[in-house]
Amino acid sequence: QVQLAESGGGLVQAGGSLRLSCATSGRIFSSYAVAWFRQAPGKEREWVAAVRWNGGNTYHADDVKGRFTISNVGNTVYLQMNNLRPEDTDVYYCAKTRRGYTRNAAEYDDWGQGTQVTVSS
Repeated sequence: QVQLAESGGGLVQAGGSLRLSCATSGRIFSSYAVAWFRQAPGKEREWVAAVRWNGGNTYHADDVKGRFTISNVGNTVYLQMNNLRPEDTDVYYCAKTRRGYTRNAAEYDDWGQGTQVTVSS
């Protein structure tokens, strides 16, 4: 069982930056992956980025490429968010999957509680 806890959200003006952190505890096998998702009220959870625990392979959604960067250092997964836009306003979650890389939220079996990101115009 893996526990995840997000932090780093807040209110930022358009064009600004935030760095989200996901602190993990418990064993994450090297073949697993950790991802960031985001969700607005009444909307489906949207995949943002993922990192494979072993090897550092990273993947990013098309609409955040060049702006967001996922990374893992030790037991923490980061999401560096630059050039933020109002449409990035969402609750951001980190999650772990046993399957390796996948964009499907249903395949993730551990989730954090989320951190709110609000981007003002």
